[in-house]
Amino acid sequence: MTTQDASTHPSAEHAPWAPDRLSSKDIRFATWIAFFAWVFAVYDFILFGTLLPEIGRHFGWNETEQAEIATWVALGGAVIAFAIGPVVDRLGRRSGIVITVGGAAICSLLTAIAGGWGKGAMIGIRSVAGLGYAEQTVNATYLSELYASTDDPRLQRRKGFVYSLVQGGWPVGALLAAALTAVLMPIIGWQGSFIFAALPSLVIAVLAMRLKESPQFELHRRIAGLRKEGGESRARALADAHGVDYEQHRGAGIAAAFRGPSLRATLVLGGAFLLNWFAIQVFSVLGTTVITQVHAVSFENSLLILVLSNLVGYFGYLTHGWLGDRYGRRNVIAVGWMLGGVVFTLMLQAPDDFTTIVALYSLGLFFLIGPYAAALFFISESFPTSIRATAGALIGAMGPVGAILAGFGATSVLSAGGSWHEAALWFGALPCLLSGIVMWAARHVDPSSLGEGVSR
Repeated sequence: MTTQDASTHPSAEHAPWAPDRLSSKDIRFATWIAFFAWVFAVYDFILFGTLLPEIGRHFGWNETEQAEIATWVALGGAVIAFAIGPVVDRLGRRSGIVITVGGAAICSLLTAIAGGWGKGAMIGIRSVAGLGYAEQTVNATYLSELYASTDDPRLQRRKGFVYSLVQGGWPVGALLAAALTAVLMPIIGWQGSFIFAALPSLVIAVLAMRLKESPQFELHRRIAGLRKEGGESRARALADAHGVDYEQHRGAGIAAAFRGPSLRATLVLGGAFLLNWFAIQVFSVLGTTVITQVHAVSFENSLLILVLSNLVGYFGYLTHGWLGDRYGRRNVIAVGWMLGGVVFTLMLQAPDDFTTIVALYSLGLFFLIGPYAAALFFISESFPTSIRATAGALIGAMGPVGAILAGFGATSVLSAGGSWHEAALWFGALPCLLSGIVMWAARHVDPSSLGEGVSR
């Protein structure tokens, strides 16, 4: 089939327009691009947090100023991650990947010199670098549509598992950032480390220009174009010919995420993400602090625990991606996050035994991080094509907001004379459990559906 209008071919005037079919080679290429784009987006994301103390020493920023910068960057990054959604729904998934990967690469380059322009410039540039964080929602939107369009029955049965391999780029990128920082910092310094981090992302952005647009977005763009030209009946006939809900292609923009069936998905998934990122902030971002303050674990051993737990986290992605294909992604996410809250509570209450702490912390991250392989794919399956990226970005942006609230909550407990044990329990373990409970309020989406938000 071709994308050319049938009206230009008299012999095919009765044949409905159809988007180009993507080959297995096209889908494999897109999967690899998405994986490496995510790996190096995470690399840059983790690199800034890792090197912030070194950057602070270089420019004379004290710990309070560094914490302030980190908070404003998280907030700015959330705004950018949210703003990219409507852009992707307007320009397309392929353009979204090029913009997020290329934009993050440029920001990585600018980070090397931004400090010389002042804290405001650094905050601004690192906020725009939130395009890298937004990469995961763009990936999920694009790949869910590609996998749904294939006739390959094996990929249809395993699409969640295949996506989990892509999302597994988070621990790969985190470990890469830790390893390369240790090797490169003594040689090229922190500025050189950011320049080095930008190079692979620039290459990926160029390669991403060879990606093909998803058939679902091409169909949506065609329907929207016909309607804009006044061809309402033709647009409706085209939707009927392809078996899609025409009304789902009428709404667009942020407001559409709060109307009809989308309202429930937006509120439930947004609330679950916000709560779960309390736990991400406490047990992942501040994991070394929690471990050393709650239990008698040295900083060196806490770093070893982080490396081991990231490896376990990778298998968590694969496991939850595989389970989601079989038992429904909503069910797997809800159970995983609830178990994560329970395990982290046990870790906080456990005796100061190194082996016990390693086992419980690693298992906690398995259930905390692993479900994201299913969660991001589930978001894409819960919304129609017209707002899939917008809704995904809106929900994804709730994560950094939750992290900021968790930071304020933990700070308030410590300021009032409380301990990290209390802070981690109330603003980490409990929200993790609640995020899983909230997920049960989401609609179940058949894993075998075509990702058009058809629920049952």
